[in-house]
Amino acid sequence: MATLAAAVAALLTAPGAGRAEVAVPAEFRGADLALGEQLLREHRCAECHTRLVGGDGSGIYRPKGRIGRPAALLSMVEVCSVELKLQLFPEDIQAIAAVLQRDHYRFPASP
Repeated sequence: MATLAAAVAALLTAPGAGRAEVAVPAEFRGADLALGEQLLREHRCAECHTRLVGGDGSGIYRPKGRIGRPAALLSMVEVCSVELKLQLFPEDIQAIAAVLQRDHYRFPASP
């Protein structure tokens, strides 16, 4: 009985526990989320967004606005990379966009 309790406790405290699996759009499958999180911190994306829109910067993420599909999100991250001369690789752009997808946009996976 103790082993079962330990197994249940491990499942409940595992990363993502309690969240239903969500289908990921094809554009973000295989993206390195840890890399995306690191790059967002390293390049201070939230600070730039705060300067642009105020508040905590999250107002820049408007799923119903200009960014209405996964490809548009990838393009917008690339625009930031070019304008700010970040020299991000395609897999970096995908990783950042995948984190934004997970945390803000939540586009449904296409069939």
